[in-house]
Amino acid sequence: MSSKTQPLLPVTIPNTKIQLARGVKAGPWIFATGQCGTDYVSGLAPEVRGDGHPLNGEPPSKREARRVFRNVEEVLNAGGASLPDVVRVDQYYTGAHAVDPYHEVRREVFKGRIPPSTSNLHQRFARTGQTIELQVMAVAPGMGLTVEHQSSAATYKIHHSSGYSPSLRAGDFRFVPGQTAEARNEEEGPLDPAARRPVGLWKGTAIKLETDFIIRHKMQPSLEAAGSSLDKVVKAQVYLRDRDDVPAFNEVWNAHFKIPPATTIIPTATPGFVMQDSRIEINVIALASDGTTKKIVVAGDEPPLFDGAVSAVLSGDLLFLSALMAVEDGRLIPQSDVDAGQPFFATPVKAELQSILRQAEAICKNAGTSLANAVRIQQYHTDLADLAPALETWNEAMRGEPLPISAIEVPWLPVPGARVLVDLWVYAPQTAPA
Repeated sequence: MSSKTQPLLPVTIPNTKIQLARGVKAGPWIFATGQCGTDYVSGLAPEVRGDGHPLNGEPPSKREARRVFRNVEEVLNAGGASLPDVVRVDQYYTGAHAVDPYHEVRREVFKGRIPPSTSNLHQRFARTGQTIELQVMAVAPGMGLTVEHQSSAATYKIHHSSGYSPSLRAGDFRFVPGQTAEARNEEEGPLDPAARRPVGLWKGTAIKLETDFIIRHKMQPSLEAAGSSLDKVVKAQVYLRDRDDVPAFNEVWNAHFKIPPATTIIPTATPGFVMQDSRIEINVIALASDGTTKKIVVAGDEPPLFDGAVSAVLSGDLLFLSALMAVEDGRLIPQSDVDAGQPFFATPVKAELQSILRQAEAICKNAGTSLANAVRIQQYHTDLADLAPALETWNEAMRGEPLPISAIEVPWLPVPGARVLVDLWVYAPQTAPA
């Protein structure tokens, strides 16, 4: 099946023959994935590094933020859009020192109309010295979707330094900010009293308390104010600080949904969020309660990564997949292990990614689309030294087409021993399956 997507401003990844899609246009959607302060030639751009005089001028993270937004704007312009057409922006940092300089630039470039936002801290990015990375989603004007910022959906105070909209509408899609268990009233913080475990033993599980609080007191009211509901959530990215919290999180998460959304658990650094004590942040995309776009569950050839989950959700022309890892027949594939007696005769990350891509292609086929229509590839590695062979595997699978990919190093993955996790979004312009 030929691709229905258009790569925007493709460039060659340095020291390879592989093409990077700086952005992708697919129908009314524009995706700018893995945006950072690079010149696409020498790692971070020279004006970000400040070669020879790095402390001259604005703080380094502020220079980095300016270059990031310059790159984002170039992608949007190539797709016929601009910053006011952005519907969601996810910000990742390697340290809290980068956040305030970035926010200063973000307020400036968005001119007070900041889309729903997610921010958290991560271990390492692909370029030396990089402290900021963005994932951006926008709509192209004149193609049936209009960006509508809302001002009355928040059930909690949004700090002026962040300043993002409490919700946003684009056609039948509803976007709300990433939600944490931060106190609704600042003077009662940092964690909301309803999300705190009382002093003493045997008085609740911290991750359960935070997860349940976020869903009941942040996410559900925000969705309802935006004209949606929990049952209409189609995609969730769940940022978790601690691997041991995964089972208890899933227990609470699944209890709140008749049909869960496509869900990906993404590890963060420690600390990982606006408050050092936070364990979790959740970002969701939902559909309008009164809209015509359906939430359609799509299965794959392998069961979902976790019991009670779904493999994917098809919503209009977008297919959202749950997290994919090299798990077959309920176990991590044996090829992911290094043969101690022959450690140099295989590349385990390639074997893992080949398994992931087989699973992804089966899901895409069942949804009436193809992996060739991937619009957003987020890849999480336990060691970014695996990135080069991973890119080779993707390049082969995509037949040399430019890759809309972001790669981030994380301290753990939800399946012990694994090297890579993929969160994949795909354009699906065909008629939805019955």
